[in-house]
This record gives sequence, C-alpha cells and structure tokens, in this order.
Amino acid sequence: MQLSSSLAKPLQRSRVLQDVRYEIRGQLANHALELERRGYEIISLNIGNPGLFGFRTPETMRLAMIENLAQAEPYCHQKGIFPAREAVVMQQQNRGIRSVTADEVFIGNGVSELIDLSLRALLNPGDEVLVPSPDYPLWSAAVALNGGKAVHYRCASDNGFQPDIAHMESLITKHSKAIVVINPNNPSGAVYGRNTLEQIVALAAKHSLVVLADEIYDQMVYDEAEFVPLATLAADTICVTFSGLSKIYRACGYRVGWAVFSGDLDRASDYMQGMELLSALRLCSNVPGQWAVQTALGGFQSIQQLVTPGGRLYQSRQSVIERAAASKYLHLEKPMGAMYAFLRLDERFRGKLDDQSFARTLLENHHVLVAPGSSFNTPYADHFRITTLPDTATIDIVFDRIETCLESFC
Repeated sequence: MQLSSSLAKPLQRSRVLQDVRYEIRGQLANHALELERRGYEIISLNIGNPGLFGFRTPETMRLAMIENLAQAEPYCHQKGIFPAREAVVMQQQNRGIRSVTADEVFIGNGVSELIDLSLRALLNPGDEVLVPSPDYPLWSAAVALNGGKAVHYRCASDNGFQPDIAHMESLITKHSKAIVVINPNNPSGAVYGRNTLEQIVALAAKHSLVVLADEIYDQMVYDEAEFVPLATLAADTICVTFSGLSKIYRACGYRVGWAVFSGDLDRASDYMQGMELLSALRLCSNVPGQWAVQTALGGFQSIQQLVTPGGRLYQSRQSVIERAAASKYLHLEKPMGAMYAFLRLDERFRGKLDDQSFARTLLENHHVLVAPGSSFNTPYADHFRITTLPDTATIDIVFDRIETCLESFC
C-alpha cells in the first residue's frame, strides 16, 4: 500500500551539510531579492562581483574566446587546455617558481571547484585542516563536505588580521593535514608579510603539512603592500596555489581558475594522481573561458591602473577608509589588498546589537545588503564585510545610511 504524499515523512537534507554555511548568499541575500521583487532598490555589497559594478573584462580576453570558439566545442583534457596551463606555468616561473610544468597545473570551473577537488583528493574522515578566522567560508564548508574538520587559527584585528603563528602551531595535532592561507585576505583585506609567510611554511615543513595558498587577489594590493607568492618560499613542503580570472581580470562569469602544485613534488605524486582522477570524473572544465587565460596572463595587466592612486579600486577603497575614520560608530583596520572592508561596530553596541541584527535592520530599513562578520567563522559578532567595488558616490550613500541606522540604535 502506497502512503499519500501528505503522510510521507518530510525529506531531510544530508547530515553532511550540518557544518556547512555560506551566508554571503544565504537568508539575508534571499530577503534582499524578496524586497527587490516588492519594488525596493537594494544596494548589494555582500559579494565581490566586479561585473555588477561596471568593471569589464579586458576586451582582448573576450576576443580570444570568440576567435577560439570552434576549438571549444569538444571536451578538453581533464587538466585543461595546454595553452592555458602553459600560460600559468610562465607566470609561476616569472615569479621564481622554477620547478612547475604544465603537468602540475589543473584548470577548473573557478577556484571554488578546485578547492573542493583538492580537499577531496587529500582528506580522509577526521583529518584536520587549519583555516584562518576570519575565513572565506567556502574553505571551512569544503573541509566539512569532504569529511574533514576545519580548525580555525586566529587572525585578530588588533594584530592587523595577521595570522597568529603561535596559536596556529598550538592547533597542530596528529590529525592535521593542511594549512589554508588566504593572501591577500578575504574578508579582512590583510596582506601577509614575507616573514609571516616564512613562519607558516616552516611550520608546514616541520609537521609535513600541505600548504593551500588561496591567492585569487594576488595583484590587488595597495600603497606599500607587497604580495609575496607563497610558493616561492615553500620548497620543502607541498604547496598548492589557487588563482584565476575572476577578480584580477574581472571575469567572474567565465568560471576559470587554476591550481598549481609545487615544492616537494615527489611526495605529492599520489595526491596529484587523485586530483587528476577527480578532474577526469567531471570530464573537463568550461573550455571557452580557458582560451582567455593565455591572453590574460601574457597581456597588459590593467589591474595596475585600478589599484594605484587615481584608479577606481584605489579611490573607492580610499573613500571607505575616510568614511569609516569619520564615523562615530565604526572602526576599520585599513585593507591593504583585495576588494573588501571588514568593519567593526563600536564598543557602545556590545551586548545590544550583533552583526546579524544590524545587517537585517540595515537591509529592511535602509536597503543596503552587507555580510555579517560571523558569516566568516569568527568567534565574535561585531563585524560586517562590504565590498569596496562601488563608485565613491555610492559608497557615500551607503555610509550615510549606515550612520542613520546606527544612530537609531543609540
């Protein structure tokens, strides 16, 4: 006898998802869409999506895709087309990473897919991965989805959001498998100095840990900040470097990223074979977008014009810094890289207003969408993240609304 659908037990999501969160596109974002359907205009600052703010992919990259569309119809090799992988090799070698060949490069559907594949190829149930706090929440989620446990090391605002190396080392156990380094950092905008990176690499080598270097914002640094590719320091351990077209080349929708293995490649052999197996199971990544890689990496680097004084990214970031400094209610550790600001609510709101309540009130009453800081796996709830992509006029509107919102709570 078949039960009617009204009597059947509700279908529950997989238990694997119980430790997975991605609130950047979660309930608040869905509520913003609902408000837009009602006719409200929402200023959405929850996602770093350059195309939504008028940034264009370089025309040469678009032409490279168009000219090679006829070659983009079949599946390609599971690691990606050779011209794209060879272009990544050339970039790595120009940065001083000499041991890399096209065999060590994997092209994926954005860095997001490659994070998942690299962790799936690496982890066994119960393995631990050291992840920064605050983090980009995909990392913690991907660790959980692949049977591991994310263990968060401290990157405190009073230390410029730099990694606390002593705390990191205290978290290493016999179950530790890898250390995630996000540099330049999302959400804080911190850029890690050479000495800090050397200490992380030394820890990884001492404990035979893989270093997973998320460097998607590698050329997006400001003022005196210097980006140091972590792979240039990691000769004695396995390093996997992640980057792609999404941010530096403003091509989020192309969904093209790469993962590069370097360092102790002899020890990484079986790991890379596992990565290739998983890559083969999904056949290949988006082929048309791969044809833009060689042009992107080998052509004019227009990002430099955007991140220097007078450039749009620089000026928008400067506007955020100035408005935060002028605020009675906000504090900001100046972001030195990436496209975000991680703002802290003043102490007067402690115990009265947390990041979730603030973000919801700001959205409902003032039509600005931000990402609560606790979305980034922090032990505190007094921060929120905005993207610095809007023009300065929009940033002024946003901060006027934030000030009005916080004034109401005072």
